[in-house]
Formats: sequence, structure tokens, C-alpha cells
Amino acid sequence: MNDDKNLYFESKKQKENEKPGIHNDKGINPNTKKKFSFTIIYFIIMFIFLIMINNMLFKSHMEPIEIEYSTFKSMISQGQIQQVVFNENNYIGYSITKDEARATLEEYAKTRQLPNTIDKSMLLAYQTYKIDDPTFITLLDEKGVQYYASAPATTPIWLSLLSTFLPLIIFFVLMRMLSKRLEGGAQSVMSFNQNKSKIVAEGDTGVRFADVAGCEESKAELVEVVDFLKNGEKYTKIGAKIPKGVLLVGPPGTGKTLLAKAVAGEAGVPFFRMSGADFVEMFVGVGAARVRDLFKQAREKAPCIIFIDEIDAIGKQRSASLGGNDEREQTLNQLLVEMDGFDSRSGVIILAATNRAEILDPALLRPGRFDRQVLVDKPDLEGRLAILKIHSSKLILDNSVDLKKIAQGCAGLAGADLANICNEAALLAVRRNKEKVSQLEFEEAIEKSIAGLERKGRIMNESERKRVAYHETGHALTAYMTKGASPVSKISIVPRGFGALGYTLQYPTEDRFLLSEGELLGSIDVLLGGRAAEEITFGDISTGASNDISRASDQVRKMICDYGMSERFKNLTLPKSSSGIEGVAGGREYSEDTQKYIDEESERRISERYSIVLANLKKNWKALDEIAKKLLADEVIEQDEFERLAKEYVIIE
Repeated sequence: MNDDKNLYFESKKQKENEKPGIHNDKGINPNTKKKFSFTIIYFIIMFIFLIMINNMLFKSHMEPIEIEYSTFKSMISQGQIQQVVFNENNYIGYSITKDEARATLEEYAKTRQLPNTIDKSMLLAYQTYKIDDPTFITLLDEKGVQYYASAPATTPIWLSLLSTFLPLIIFFVLMRMLSKRLEGGAQSVMSFNQNKSKIVAEGDTGVRFADVAGCEESKAELVEVVDFLKNGEKYTKIGAKIPKGVLLVGPPGTGKTLLAKAVAGEAGVPFFRMSGADFVEMFVGVGAARVRDLFKQAREKAPCIIFIDEIDAIGKQRSASLGGNDEREQTLNQLLVEMDGFDSRSGVIILAATNRAEILDPALLRPGRFDRQVLVDKPDLEGRLAILKIHSSKLILDNSVDLKKIAQGCAGLAGADLANICNEAALLAVRRNKEKVSQLEFEEAIEKSIAGLERKGRIMNESERKRVAYHETGHALTAYMTKGASPVSKISIVPRGFGALGYTLQYPTEDRFLLSEGELLGSIDVLLGGRAAEEITFGDISTGASNDISRASDQVRKMICDYGMSERFKNLTLPKSSSGIEGVAGGREYSEDTQKYIDEESERRISERYSIVLANLKKNWKALDEIAKKLLADEVIEQDEFERLAKEYVIIE
């Protein structure tokens, strides 16, 4: 027993130093030697160019001037030439002596400027063709002119080599620089099989369980994972095995990724994060190679956590698509093999997240792979309140802020939505030059999240404004008269979102998980209240109720087909079959006669509920008219004002 336990706890530091392919959080391999730098090559090239420029700058003052031989002798006689060099075919005369030239060169080498003691106009050289003249040497001796012969000019070997290899060196350097730029812009072709996971150093996720709220049950399920990574001895000692994989399932924005980071942060172990889409490429076999590479690195980093976000990108049922995708299926097969291939004692825990668990392959969900499925659902009232406390802790809040009321108004929203509402409220406060965030900014942020952006620039004509006002008042009055309906928080005829000319907000006072048949019918009544108010007021109907009718129709069909709430199929569901092809709806599993009954029953119930709503609004026409006129005048009616007017005019038997 002692030989088997704590395999991954032994020689951890030694393994850290020996592993060859692991990168740190900055993507740098500490064991990889630095590549040869080309700085010395750049220096050599620059030095050679400086020498050549230096020579050209100085020699430009000593460039020989072509003159006739007689003029050359005359200048020697007049003392204008102090030094003569005998070349193979000509004479070159200089206006200064050899000693003066050496002194000038030394001074120039120090200061890069010609000495002030020498007249720059006298630094001249004269050249003439050699002529057979016996008196020429005598003239030089008489005038004291220095003369000597020079060997034929030859090109230095270093200059020959430089002229040969310098273009090749420049070409090689340019190609190297271009290659580096290409590697920086895109992955090398030879690196397709390497995984793209982001490795976070121990404890660097920056997230703890205290930063996660609204999912206490989910956190409790993950405590064992953290405890195993911290204290694996007590589990291996008794012979227990920690689950190899934990699948986080829930709607978008509920905090699945945040929970995975919190697990890594609490355990203080390396955290490999990768998206399911990162495995799939256009080349078949690349995804499988990346899976192998990921698990290889994870074993060398053990104990650690592998987190695969949106695992449904590679984990879909292999029979769910027509013909299949070879690349995705090979990647999934390799993932299944790797999850079977390592022992739970290796210290590698796999976390995955998805919001579509129903489409995952059964082989992925069986015990031994993802042993535990943790539901991360939308938060309840207490959960929303806890999330708001976390996100609002960084804001400067006014005393008027009531977080519980805000949480009540955010029913059905996920943690990401609540974080966005807090941020939007802060932005609104800054836009209004406020030093604190008040309750008003939070309420407007909720409206923006639920109903969309306010569009005051959209101007409706008076007849449309009137129709919208009566329509929204019909919704609000029907909700007020319907037992069990959520109270109306606000009525507005200010356009919002995409196509919404007005809206009625209802904030539930508590979370509801079950609805009775009467409550479902009441929600249908509220949806039909807008069109009924239009018919009573204007004698006709408009397209403004299209969304209301669609939602009411869906609700009635669900009552008949899904909830068993019909006279003929009282305790029976009428589902539609799956086609087996993704994106293609299946056929129904009942007869044409049953479909006819569903259509007729749906129409009967909608007509029945519409008649009831119509009668109630006709009975309370004065309330409808007074509230609609108030709405036309003010554009917005808050909850307190609406309830005051409703109590004054509504007649409820």
C-alpha cells in the first residue's frame, strides 16, 4: 500500500527541473537555450561601412586633378607641389609633403576634422602622364621635392572577400528577419500538432471560492477536488479514488469557467485552460495530436488541472451528424483514450464546461471519465443578492441603493448579467457626473438589460403613440387584475431595443419553480391584454401584438403537448421525435387526428382567454383610458403611481 500511494507527490521539484517541453505562464521554455543572436553580424557590417565612408570622406579632398606635363613641371618649379609619386604610367604630385600628410591623417583620425593650420584649398593632388624626360629628376632635386615610386595598385584580399560575401550575408540576415516576422504572425506549419493551452502558474488564477457566489451547491461538490489536490495522502491511504473528471453543466453566464479557476486557485496548482474549438483544425489528425500533447504536459506538471471550455465542440455524439466529421471524431476518440489512460493517483484532474450536455457522447459521460456532473444553474434570490454584493463592492454606492430589491428585479438572470448590470449602473452614474451610484442607475441598467437600449431619437406620430399607450396599459391592467401575476414595476412608451415601441416591466416578488394551470392561463391573459385594449379603444387591431401572440401560442401548445393539461390528453405528453441530424427538426410521434386536436384546442383556449380579457377591460374602460392618458402625458409611469391609479379606477368583482 505504501508503495502505491502518493505517486505524484514524490520528487516534484526534480520533475519540474527535468521536464523538457513545459512552458511557463509567459509561454517561455526555461530549459530551452537561447538562440544565437545576430547582433555581432550587424556590428561587423556597420563597422565595415563606417571604414569605407571614412576613407571616402578623407580621400575626397585628395582626388588627383589631371593636368598637362608642362604645367606639372611649372608647378614644381613654383613650389606648389611638394611630393611626387611615381606610378606605373603617371606622376602624382601632392601639395604637401609626406610628413605633413601623416600629421594631417593623425589629426583627422582624432577629431574627424582637418587641422586649422592647413589650408584646405592646398590639400590637392595633381596627376600627369609619365614622359621620358632626363631633366625631371634634376628639377625635383633642385626644388627639394620628395619623390618615390609606388607598387602597382592591387585590391586587398579582405576587400575582395567582402565584395563576394557581403551580399550573401545581407541576404541571409534579411531572410532571417522575414522568417521571424512570419513565425510571429502565424503558427509554423510544423507546430500544428502542439496544443494551444494557456498554462497559469500556481495560485495565479486570481480567483478563490470567495469570489464565486450564487452556486453554493456547486462549490460544495468541488471542495473534494480541491482537498484531493492539497491532501491526496488521506484519500490514497484509505484506497479512495477521486473522480477523474468533473463536468460543469449550466446555462451561459452562470460562472462555470469562474468555478474552474476558483478550484485551481484554491488548490494552488498549475491550470491548463483550453477551448474545445482549439483542438479542431482543417487537417485530419491535428486535434488528436494536440490532445496527446496536452495530457503529456499535464502529467509532467502533476498535480494540475486541465480545463476544457465548451467541450461540446469536440464531444458531440458520433452518430449525431450525417456522415460524421473525421477530424472531430478522431479528436474525441483520442480524448476518451487519454482519460482512460491515466491513473487518478497521477494528480491530473479534468474539468470541462458545457451548456449543451444533452448532445455529448455517452462514452464521455460514463463513470471513469467524467464521473461527476455538477449543475451550475441560474441563481435564486439569495444567490443573486450575494453576486450583487460581490460586484457592487468595488462601486461607490449611494444610501438609496437596495440590493435586495435589485435582486428581485433580476429574476432569471445569470451571474454574468448581474455583473454587467453593476457595470452599466456605474457607467450611467459617470455619464451624469455623479460621485455615487444610486438606485435609479441600477433600475435603468436592469431595463437596458431586459428591454434593450432606450431610443428616444425615434419619433412616432401621435396616432402610433396613442395606440402604444393603450396597448401597454392593457398589459398592465390585465396583470393587475390577474391573480398570481407579478406586480407591474413600470410602464413606458419610450422605444427600446429592436422594434419595441413600448414595454411593461413586471418584477416577481419571489422565485417560482412550479406554476399551476391557473397561473399559466393568467400569463396568457397578460400577453393578450395589449391587443384586447387596442380592439376596445380603436375598433381594430395592429401588428404591435405579434410577439405577444407568438408567446401566448407557444405557452398553450406546451400546456397541451408537454404538461398534459388538456381534456383529451390529460396526463400524456405529445413530443416530437428527433431526426438524428443536427439542425433538422424531427417528425411528430402522433397521428394527424391528434395534430388536428392540438390546433383546435389551442385556438379554443386562446379565444376563450381573449374573451375573458376583453370583458374585463371593457368593464374597466375608465381605468384603461385614465392610465393611458397619464402615460401619453408622462411617457413613463412608475409602480407607485400605477397602483394608485389602478386602485382608484379598477373594478374587481
